[in-house]
Amino acid sequence: LGYAYVNFQEPADAERALDTLNYEPIKGRPMRITWAQGDPSLRRSGVGNVFIKNLDKSIDNKTLYDTFGAFGNILSCKVVTDETGNSKGYGFIHFENLDEADNAISEVNGMLLRDKKVFVSKWISRKERLGKLGQAAQLFTRVYLENFGDDFNEEQMMEAFGVFGSITSLKIMFDEEGKSLGFGYVVFETHKAAAKAIEEMNGKSLW
Repeated sequence: LGYAYVNFQEPADAERALDTLNYEPIKGRPMRITWAQGDPSLRRSGVGNVFIKNLDKSIDNKTLYDTFGAFGNILSCKVVTDETGNSKGYGFIHFENLDEADNAISEVNGMLLRDKKVFVSKWISRKERLGKLGQAAQLFTRVYLENFGDDFNEEQMMEAFGVFGSITSLKIMFDEEGKSLGFGYVVFETHKAAAKAIEEMNGKSLW
């Protein structure tokens, strides 16, 4: 199953093992070490789960863990990668309690990590988002895109998303120097086209 437990007699020894060996490779794969959580419902609940985006592609799981470890006990920490193992520029950190998560969000949101400003917020499930937005928002026509390359342009965006239905507008966001910020949006004429675009394109590579 790819996981195991180690019981130490002394908490200090466990802490030293966690600090020293976390994300060290075993047979070419980095191992993830966390404190054993006796209550699995805590992990499933999403309480204390933090979302971070606009990460530099060089930031890996260990760097993310080291950055957020100062704010409390981390149950899990992961940078999301594509099928080739390259970072998609966002990730998740699950803290043991809500106060630790809130403190991390307060301190790290807007900080520069590897010269890129990161955005940190509470993770909200899709079900929660739809519940908060209400029925009207479920009939969305605007689709947001992020984490695409600097060379991806609006003509290519039209080509990639036009197959799902009529597009009324689209835009890629740029900085003051005209460099792509790696995110943008497409507005479809119908909700059906927007929903289909998300279903088909979410997680796929664009050029």
